[in-house]
Amino acid sequence: MKPVLIVFAALCGACLAQQAATKEPIPIIKYDNEGVGPDGSYQWSFETGNGIIAEEQGQLKNAGSENEAIQVQGSAKWTSDDGTPIQLTYIADENGFQPQGDHLPTPPPIPPAIQRALEWIEAHPEPEEKQRGAASNQEPVFKQSPLANFRPLQRKY
Repeated sequence: MKPVLIVFAALCGACLAQQAATKEPIPIIKYDNEGVGPDGSYQWSFETGNGIIAEEQGQLKNAGSENEAIQVQGSAKWTSDDGTPIQLTYIADENGFQPQGDHLPTPPPIPPAIQRALEWIEAHPEPEEKQRGAASNQEPVFKQSPLANFRPLQRKY
């Protein structure tokens, strides 16, 4: 039993020693931030001592309308843990976040059988009646709930 306790104590000590190790803070070499302007636009950028560079600009589109949206453009560069340089550019607008970069995964190609099926479906649309359903001209029927006339039993004591 004592050897198990000694091994357990040694493992706990090793784990605690790893948590206590701190990394040196990474210096910020450059930082610019032009806050939100009267027109809703903004811009920021930074560069760190370990080679991370990021920048972003944003502006308000269609201000005051129902289609008002913020359009953002940005980029970031860094080196991954395995030494690969990473470069990311992105746009974010009413169509969502759209990143681009060589490091991003790409979907596999559509299998030929599925592609042929999609082409056939596009070439042979259903008639409009079938899309809406056969009973689209029929008025809906609403039935009264069976509990609508429910009355609890009244007991006389």
